[in-house]
Order: sequence, then C-alpha cells, then structure tokens
Amino acid sequence: MSLCVSWKRKKALDCDFTKGNITKNLLKFSLPLMAGNLLQQLYNIADTLIVGRYLGENALAAVGSSYTLMVFLTSILSGLCMGSSAYFSMQFGKKDDDRLKKGIFMSFIVIGIISLAINIAAFTGIDAIIWFMRVKGAIVKELMREYLLCIFSGIPAVFLYNYFANLLRSVGNSMIPLVFLGISAGLNIALDLLFVIGFNQGVIGAAAATAIAQYVSGVGITVYYAVKCSQLHIKKVHMRWEGSILKEITGLSVLTCVQQSVMNFGILMVQGLVNSFGTVVMAAFAAAVKIDSFAYSPVQDFGNAFSTYVAQNYGAGKMDRIKEGMKKAVLLVFVFCMAISGAVYVFGSRLMSLFVDSSNTDVIAVGAGYLRVEGAFYFGIGLLFIFYGYFRAVGKPSVSVALTVISLGTRVALAYMLAAFLKVGVIGIWAAVPVGWLLADIAGAVFLKKHRKTYTS
Repeated sequence: MSLCVSWKRKKALDCDFTKGNITKNLLKFSLPLMAGNLLQQLYNIADTLIVGRYLGENALAAVGSSYTLMVFLTSILSGLCMGSSAYFSMQFGKKDDDRLKKGIFMSFIVIGIISLAINIAAFTGIDAIIWFMRVKGAIVKELMREYLLCIFSGIPAVFLYNYFANLLRSVGNSMIPLVFLGISAGLNIALDLLFVIGFNQGVIGAAAATAIAQYVSGVGITVYYAVKCSQLHIKKVHMRWEGSILKEITGLSVLTCVQQSVMNFGILMVQGLVNSFGTVVMAAFAAAVKIDSFAYSPVQDFGNAFSTYVAQNYGAGKMDRIKEGMKKAVLLVFVFCMAISGAVYVFGSRLMSLFVDSSNTDVIAVGAGYLRVEGAFYFGIGLLFIFYGYFRAVGKPSVSVALTVISLGTRVALAYMLAAFLKVGVIGIWAAVPVGWLLADIAGAVFLKKHRKTYTS
C-alpha cells in the first residue's frame, strides 16, 4: 500500500483537519514537523559544535556568519514552497484534484527556475556578499569564502526537499518528510566527524558534510514522490499554464517568500552589526543563535501546522472551526514557550559551554547574555508564528509581510540606534528583538480582528 495521501483520505496516512478533535489533530500533525526541524537544527548545531571545538574561534565565527546567510537564501525557496503549499491545502479542502495537480506542475517549474537563479547569483557574487556582511579579519574572511563556495552547491537539494516536503505536508503527510530529514541529519553528523576530525579537512569538510546530507534528503524525497505518490502525479492534461491558478499561487508564494526573506534579511543585517564588534562577539552570536533557533523552532513548525489546519478549513468553509482552532493553538504555544523560556534562561551559560571551551569565558558570557534576553520572551515569537500561519492560510500573506516588516524593521532600527549610535554595546542588539516581537503581535491581533469581521458580517 502506498504511504502517500490519496483522495480517499486514509486515516493512518493523512490528517483531515476539517473534522475530528482539533487539539489531537494539531498535535498529531505538528509533532513530526517539530521533530523534523529539531533534527535540522541538530545537524546545524553539529557543524557549529564540531567547528567550535576542533577548529577554533575564527572558524566558528566564519561558519556562524555563513549560517545566517544560508538561512536567508534558503528562506526564499522555503517561502515560495510554503506559499504553494497553502494553495495545495486549499484545493485539498475543496477536493479539487484537477486544480491541485495543475498547481503542482506550475509551481515546480517556477520555483525550480528561481532556485537555479539563486545558485548562480550566490556563486558569482560571493565576494560582494562577504563585503556586505562586514566580516573582519583576513583569516575569517578566507575561511568564510571556502565554506560558502562548498555550501552553495547544496541549494538545488534544498529546493527539492522543501518543495516535496511542503507538498506532502499540505495534504496531511508530515511523517515522510521527517523520515528523510532524520536520515539526512544522522548522515550530516557522521560526515562532520569523519571530514573535520578524521580527515582534518577544516571548514570545507563541515560544508561538504552538510551539502551531501542535503542531497540525500532532497533527492530521496523526490524519488519517494515519483515512486509512491501516484495520486499526486501530474499527467499531460495538467501540464499547461492556467492564468487564474498561476495568479493565485503567485500571490500566495511570492508574498510568503517576501515575508520569509525579509525576516531573514533583517537578521542578516543584524549579523553585519554583530560582526562589527569583533571575533569574540561573532563567535558568541554564532553559538547562541543556534541554541536560540533550536529552542523556539518547535513553535515555528507548530505555526506551519496550524497554517495547514486553517487552509483546509478555509477551503471547506468551516470558519467556526478556524476560530476554535486559534484559541487552542495560542494556548498550546503559550504553555510550551513558558517552559522553554525558563530552561534557556536558567541554563544559558551551560548551553554555551557545549559549543566553546570553558576557558573562553568572554565568549560564554556574551552568548549567555544574549540567551537570557531572548529566552525570556519566546511567547512573543511563538504568537507571531501563529499569526503568520493564519494569514498565509486564508490567502492574506500580505499581512504576514506587514507583521514581518514591523518585527524586523523595529529590530534592525532599534539595534543600530542602541548599539551603533547610542553606544550601549551588544545588549542593545539583544534587547531590540523582543521589542520587535511585541509590536508585531499587537499589529497581528488588530489585523486578525478586522479579518474575522469580513467573514462574520
């Protein structure tokens, strides 16, 4: 029996959010998403931990800055794929097989071309990228260049994985993407140990381990779709451009992409400000951001799961179910964020010591300071992810863009004002983040109230 989702909605293999217990279905669907992202964060952390422990402070600074850049580049592709998945979920809720498959064909071609363009631009503009990021020190610059030249080769694999993972998730299958990501994560860690420690290949070894692992997950899930997902295969009749479908997908995908890329571009600008403070702060930020991302990534995935929930019910016209789901989702996020905030706040220094030698007290102190400021306010970003998921699912990704601009605009402007102009140091960069989350959450609540009036009036 195929493990893919069919229109018969095999209960063991998909999640139909238009019926059944809301909390149970949200958790059933979101837990594999959370596990998958934690695995992804795990092999990102593996790079940082191994590089920091075995290659030193300069290599850690170079790899950490490169990670922020790669998150920005891949966010463009993941945003396009997430936007397309909202369209897929809506058609799944409507049970419109024909429009779903036409959408699969058109979105794959368009996002594939964009992926190729990003890859070419990244290779040709690498020196300009390093200059833009304000990296200090000839050694760090050269290490970063070596790392990026290798890691950029994995961009096509990132596209394949994100596209087919989002396609499967949009129709309720969150387990298969987890399986391939788990294999990839385990391989990445094993290759990190082999290339960096065993073969002594330095930062290039760490980059090669990640790129190989990305191709395993990307090609693997593509083959799975080709072999196991006959119900989602497109036929010749679906291989044509239909203006109304393309317009709908483009509206969702482009704005979701803008939202994702604006968010990560803002982080990239903050990375440039961090880099201006020197190697110690760069190294501390590199490690602390990994811990930070690992801590709140489950609520980001829960927001994506909630988006699928809302999109299916929106397609089915079940507005009361969406309203009830919002209440339950916010409660679940609040409980999780309070627990994780307490853990990160208390164990900040110990978590930092996993990445750097205990003798590097300055790096540990700076990183722990970041974690204590950020960690106290995780509910702010958790609620923001719920808003992102909701507005993407109801065909209003422009609102998600607006919330991102508010959040990141505040963060960047306030960080530069406090740290660069008022000279309060790195604490100004850290404090700017929760302020941005708070303002975006307030705006999100206002937008939500206005949108509900449009379908209740």
